[in-house]
Amino acid sequence: MQLIGPSDQAIEEEMAVIQRLVPLEGVKILELGCGAAEKTKQISALSDTVQVTAAEIDQVQHAKNLETKVARVTFKSYGAETIHEPDNSYDVVMMFKSLHHVDLHHLDDAFAEIVRVLKPGGLIYISEPVFAGAYNEVIRVFHDEEAVRLAAFEAIQSAVDNNKLELVTEHFFKTLINMRSFEQLKKRFLNVSHTDHNITSEQLKVVQACFESNRTPEGYLFEIPNRIDLLRAPS
Repeated sequence: MQLIGPSDQAIEEEMAVIQRLVPLEGVKILELGCGAAEKTKQISALSDTVQVTAAEIDQVQHAKNLETKVARVTFKSYGAETIHEPDNSYDVVMMFKSLHHVDLHHLDDAFAEIVRVLKPGGLIYISEPVFAGAYNEVIRVFHDEEAVRLAAFEAIQSAVDNNKLELVTEHFFKTLINMRSFEQLKKRFLNVSHTDHNITSEQLKVVQACFESNRTPEGYLFEIPNRIDLLRAPS
């Protein structure tokens, strides 16, 4: 397994990656850490037979999600380490940029819970940001995730090495983010309910200067490196 992946990574839309790697017809999906349910809505639109349970532990965001009606989607509130679902009840578990937000002391608990709720041979799709790139340099000024992202990767690797999970494939790709202004970045990362960054005025100036250095005629364009680990539960 690789933490960062090759230097030459294709630019892809994640939904296209999902359609290649994950069966969607007639499956029950559990999404852990759904946030504002952006990916949830996209997944539900990929198949008219898929059923999604989208779980978010942040109560403020969960309340907002409950006000959103999405076809074949049920919103619930719990964390990955305490999944309130029956044994062997899902075909696929998905996590989008959320594994590294699980408390480091409960990563093994989270994988045990995921295996418990998966049907035998079920799939686990874990999408994590790679700690690299210009965008990462902007964010790390006030929110350095190097240690937690490494811990999340090591937890996956440990589960595979100890034969608790089988690695089906590991895929690396880049996505594009194009922002119009620094205000858009602040809205996306600084004005969220699940994390209080406690950013100082001096840090904010550094973040803005780092952000502005990436200005292009088309806006603020960033290539975001990603790693997908597709795993299989025991049969």
